Amino acid sequence: MSNVAPGAPSSDPSGHLLPAGEKGAANVAASPFSPRGEGARRADEGAPGATKIIRQDIRKHRPAKTGQARQLRRNETEEEYHLWSDLRARRLNGDKFARQVPLGPFIVDFLCREKRLVVEIDGFQHAESVTDQRRTKWLNANGYSVLRFWKQEISRERRSVLETILAALLGRLEFSSELPSFYSPAEQR
Repeated sequence: MSNVAPGAPSSDPSGHLLPAGEKGAANVAASPFSPRGEGARRADEGAPGATKIIRQDIRKHRPAKTGQARQLRRNETEEEYHLWSDLRARRLNGDKFARQVPLGPFIVDFLCREKRLVVEIDGFQHAESVTDQRRTKWLNANGYSVLRFWKQEISRERRSVLETILAALLGRLEFSSELPSFYSPAEQR
């Protein structure tokens, strides 16, 4: 016999409190919540249908990356300066951009968080870079679209660069062979 007063709350085997008068494993099975850690334990054991997803929190503060981003902001290139003057303070269609933003293990040149759009300015060292391809895949896998422009495009054709960014913000831009510098999460699937 139990020493618990009738009508007092009790707990199930996992330690979760049950409403007054309810007991037993039958109520645990009917609960929409599983005991903490149960899904991860089943996935570790290789149970069928159990998947263990480990996602890195891309918003997590990384002091080394923050310091590196600050340094990049202080030492911006001329092209970054000119493009930033057009993107800052919601000057392009009212969309807010940030520059040199730590995002996961990377630092992106420009980011519109609301539209999940990354704009990168590339120099000659980025031509056919395997690192950039991995970076783009990672960003796409985390729901970000990536637009890449060459430095000379910013210098010589800034208006068309801004029009391209605006088209991406408005959802009017799709990947094509004529525009191989736009990568959206949809193309990666």
